Amino acid sequence: MTANRLCNGINRRDFIHMGAAGAFGLGLNLPTILQAQERARANGHETRDVSLIFLFLHGGLSTIDTWDMKPNAPAEFRGEFNPIATNVPGIQVCEHLPLSARQQDKFSLIRSFRHHNSDHGASDHYIFTGYFPQAGFNPSMSPNNQKPALGSVIARKLGPRAGVPPYVCLPRIHPSGGPAYLGSSVAPFVIDADPNAPNFTVPDIVPPPALATSRLESRRELLRQLDRYQESAERDANRHARAVSDYQRDAFNLMVSPEARRAFDLQAESPRLRDEYGRNTLGQSCLMARRLVEAGVRCVTIDHSNWDTHDNNFATLRRELLPHLDSGIAALFRDLADRGMLERTLVCITGEFGRTPRINPNAGRDHWGPSFTVALGGGGIRGGRAIGASDARAERPAGNPHGPENMAATIYHLMGIDIADEFLTPEGRPVAIVNGGRIMRELL
Repeated sequence: MTANRLCNGINRRDFIHMGAAGAFGLGLNLPTILQAQERARANGHETRDVSLIFLFLHGGLSTIDTWDMKPNAPAEFRGEFNPIATNVPGIQVCEHLPLSARQQDKFSLIRSFRHHNSDHGASDHYIFTGYFPQAGFNPSMSPNNQKPALGSVIARKLGPRAGVPPYVCLPRIHPSGGPAYLGSSVAPFVIDADPNAPNFTVPDIVPPPALATSRLESRRELLRQLDRYQESAERDANRHARAVSDYQRDAFNLMVSPEARRAFDLQAESPRLRDEYGRNTLGQSCLMARRLVEAGVRCVTIDHSNWDTHDNNFATLRRELLPHLDSGIAALFRDLADRGMLERTLVCITGEFGRTPRINPNAGRDHWGPSFTVALGGGGIRGGRAIGASDARAERPAGNPHGPENMAATIYHLMGIDIADEFLTPEGRPVAIVNGGRIMRELL
């Protein structure tokens, strides 16, 4: 996987090193995840059995060229692509999305989505959290959360299930994908590896193939010896310290458990299915996401790069980006439906904004927050609908506008989270889970 940059010059790889080997790795993340799971059991929360796959198209998908085409607009707006029919009468999409067009009945399009910013960092935060950042926000910081990401809120409110982490990011963590003031116990587990790589393994969960079982058993025995020493030398240690040790032991067991190996083992899938998803990072990430929610993960966030098409927008979309997106999401919706998982798996597909309706001199489109399209399907969403509309040139919503607050409210509602709830910051200040958003009931 290459180290790509957005137009603001920030290197995405600069954010990765905070991942699995550090604050989000086995030494901290898994034990604290297991502690959160125990708290959730103790609180006895009853929740809807719905998981979220959040596919973030990093850089900004050109929705005027994909899901909300304007074939009757002037040439400098409508672009090079033609619309085609989907399997839902009255809904057309781009000719370069033929596979997902045949799955249109399984997801809906919000064509009146918008917000008031067209900068990467702030818009990213807005989409990931439902909160527009306040003064002092610095998108170059790692992480740059002022508010917790959707996945961390879900992890805190619902807790883990089935012995797997509640919140997973792949193939990396987005800078706005962290827990903010909610703390490390609901930080994502970060795969930090390309699922399409031939030697793909998951750090901190599945041991590398070169690590023999005998060595793992030796480490387990060493852990037992250390525990016995600690028990004899520190019999009066406080209860919390002993509990942390228990969670560390459980985390080690999870790392070598057959269940964890199966959940993260893409080789278990048939070559034919892997081909259907697409032998590329986006396609294999979608397949991995399906495996993870099937195993019990509550939220999987996919951060897919290179949608910032300021130059050669049409050639880039046609040759690379749209074929990968098309096969990935078409296979995902088809696969979820065939496995009986679609009603309990909510899929959200969005960028941080759209692209400018007017084509620039470099045959590209620039950032455009005032109007774009978001796709939602499964998990209680009625498929095959187009909600709202943009105006004749896709410059503004023509009516019924929706934004990140409404998207967050709808996602939480479908997952059984009370959108009127609040969190307390470490200083004791109450913060609403949803920033004034409303549920998009026309989708339900």
